[in-house]
Amino acid sequence: MAEHIFSGISLPAIFVAIVAFFLVRRIYWEVTEGASQKRLAKESGCQPVYRWQHKGVLGYFFGYDVMKENFVAGKAGRFHENARLRNWQNHKTIQVRNFNRDFIMTIEPENVKALLGTKFPDFGLGNLRISTMSPVFGQGIFTSDGKAWEHSRAMIRPSFTKQQVGDLSSYEHHVNNMMAHIPKDGQTVDLQELFFKLTMDSATEFLFGKSTNTLVPGQEQKGATRFTDAFTYVTERMSRDFRTARLSRFLPDKKRVEDSEFIRKFASDIVDEAIAQQEDIEKGVGEERRNYTFLFELLKVTRDPYILRSETLNVLLAGRDTTASLLSHTFFELARRPDVWAKLQAEIDQLGGQAPDYETMKSMKYVKWVLNESLRLWPVVPGNTRIAVRDTVLPLGGGPDEKSPILVPKGTPVGYSVWSMHRRKDFYGEDALQYKPERWEKLRPGWEYLPFNGGPRICIGQNFALTEASYTMIRLLQHFKRIEPRDDKPWTEFQTLTLAIGNGVKVGLYPN
Repeated sequence: MAEHIFSGISLPAIFVAIVAFFLVRRIYWEVTEGASQKRLAKESGCQPVYRWQHKGVLGYFFGYDVMKENFVAGKAGRFHENARLRNWQNHKTIQVRNFNRDFIMTIEPENVKALLGTKFPDFGLGNLRISTMSPVFGQGIFTSDGKAWEHSRAMIRPSFTKQQVGDLSSYEHHVNNMMAHIPKDGQTVDLQELFFKLTMDSATEFLFGKSTNTLVPGQEQKGATRFTDAFTYVTERMSRDFRTARLSRFLPDKKRVEDSEFIRKFASDIVDEAIAQQEDIEKGVGEERRNYTFLFELLKVTRDPYILRSETLNVLLAGRDTTASLLSHTFFELARRPDVWAKLQAEIDQLGGQAPDYETMKSMKYVKWVLNESLRLWPVVPGNTRIAVRDTVLPLGGGPDEKSPILVPKGTPVGYSVWSMHRRKDFYGEDALQYKPERWEKLRPGWEYLPFNGGPRICIGQNFALTEASYTMIRLLQHFKRIEPRDDKPWTEFQTLTLAIGNGVKVGLYPN
């Protein structure tokens, strides 16, 4: 049939028809969207943004040169530092080709402020993030936009009040479990491995009402180790998807499929059990829960198993990874900086060995400076992206001096590198690449310091993470008076959805 239809049509005629189609489509765009964008650019005084000079035909049309370099750097554990050295030596805002579209990247605080704050309604998460994360994490606070996101945030916010964050009684129990795994004779231990177990145990108790207990041999929740390992593997694969514009999803990965299903099943079983328990309580055949539990608070709002599973997994992602990453990088530095360790020890010794309460920790300046500096040099989320949901404008990056506004057409991704912005010498001084907690005595940064994002989507759990990290650090330094590095390899990144250290934090700790 098809042969009969096209038998009288010549190849030149088909070619002319194709050219005509694209020409008409281009003219239509110029008259509609193109005209609107040009008008907005003119009214706003926009100038062209610097376009990255790609190499070769594949680089020019698909950004293959940069994508290849990113892939190689990622395998070597230098993705973010390589991007900083490549992108930001002469420019603060650039436009690069990324597979099938142009991508704007920036380290200008004013642009980031517009992106996350003043022009928040103009940008969304985009399909790449949602389609990558939602198969495992569902529709939660980190995987939704618009009204769905507002609803998620409203449900979750009450769980992060000062009263909940400041209750450290159960967390002390988990810290003691972790310290039981640290040799007292200076034998080498990987603190990063312990920190991720600690935060998994504490986060699951806060969220689900029962801990995975990965730090307690014999009391580990069934499937807890598999759940923890699956969580790490799947989020690392997600990070790879982001770096390759999801091209990696075409590679067969049976383990990812199985681990994703296990994560969903593990969380669903806990949710179903919690719903049943709550229904028993309402029928008068069950006991009221005494301890605060995130999941049971959500049950007051909804009984939808999918929503409950989605929100708990979303918060677990942040609750585990943020604190573990911060602690790992802090002790990586402390092991190499005896001067910082000594100053920190001096402040902590003023507690007389007593466990601090919430208010006491808030008043400990050097503890705060150390954590701030760790978050500056080693941001938990070193880069992020938003997608323009309508034609809009960013305030800087246009023209030869990059001081003019730039047009951001609808559908354009805009990435911002927290890693690179936190290393700008014009903000943090010539010693910006050095770990120096003392800089925070006078430093009062604005949008150039974004350890927990900013604007309406600022991390609602930031106080929770800082409280846990402060408490863990204080208790460790109360029990151990000396630390030694046991690994002379340079720092490399291990990138899941957050930043960890490729070779762990191998140290020796001594009580005296």
